[in-house]
Amino acid sequence: MAIFRSSSDLDMHYLVDDFTDPWREPDTILMLHGNCESGAAWYGWVPHLARRFRVVRPDMRGFGRSTPMPRDFPWTLDIIIDDFIRLMNMLRVERFHLVGAKIGGTVARAFAARRPERVRTLTVIGTPPPFREGAGARIPAWTRDFEENGVEPWARRTMAGRLGDSFPAEGVEWWTKFMGRTAASTQIGFISTIACADITADIPRIACPTLVITTEESGLASVEQTRAWQQRIPNSRLLVLPGNSYHVAASDPERCAQATLEFIAQSGAGAATRSV
Repeated sequence: MAIFRSSSDLDMHYLVDDFTDPWREPDTILMLHGNCESGAAWYGWVPHLARRFRVVRPDMRGFGRSTPMPRDFPWTLDIIIDDFIRLMNMLRVERFHLVGAKIGGTVARAFAARRPERVRTLTVIGTPPPFREGAGARIPAWTRDFEENGVEPWARRTMAGRLGDSFPAEGVEWWTKFMGRTAASTQIGFISTIACADITADIPRIACPTLVITTEESGLASVEQTRAWQQRIPNSRLLVLPGNSYHVAASDPERCAQATLEFIAQSGAGAATRSV
């Protein structure tokens, strides 16, 4: 566990998992979690990745153990991307593989498009369309709900679609409590801006090899809708897993992690370096 002072308003919590051979210089994977989560969300991935890669798992500003954000914080994708750039600069990692789930995949797609010199490969799992039609209209209701009830009741109501119908009840409860710890002030500002961000223009600008993972019955979008934007990324592929969860990074971590490892191995991306 470590804390990085990313800026005057942010102490960023992050984890580094590295179980590679001590004589090797491993490549690095930066993992971006979804809304109301933290780097702890990747618990099912770490055993698969960290033997071969140095894995960096930050808590996005406002979430997990990072500094909560006030309700009126001026959220933008570029602010979030800059937070992660500063973290990787501090860790002396110039280029890295980028993995993002849910809204973390929205951030990751914009990241890869806007900072292509830093991203070697991109993997996004269970991530929403580039623009979520109708989401803006729900902001007032969401805001009232978070103001009056906090985050946990919302997480509980929406968890079935998030994790699918085969996830164990004990796991559903863990994820509900985990997400419910998010500060309402963070969530109110985040869901009205980043969760509704339009990254349509970023999609064709993603130049690195890209893997998109979804499920057959994801509640975020159909396979056809996902394929429509995936095919606008020049060097990309789509993997469709069985099931009806949309947070497939959580419901199927082993399969997603293995697919990511195979994708990175097949991508032919050049060797990384730890110096900037």
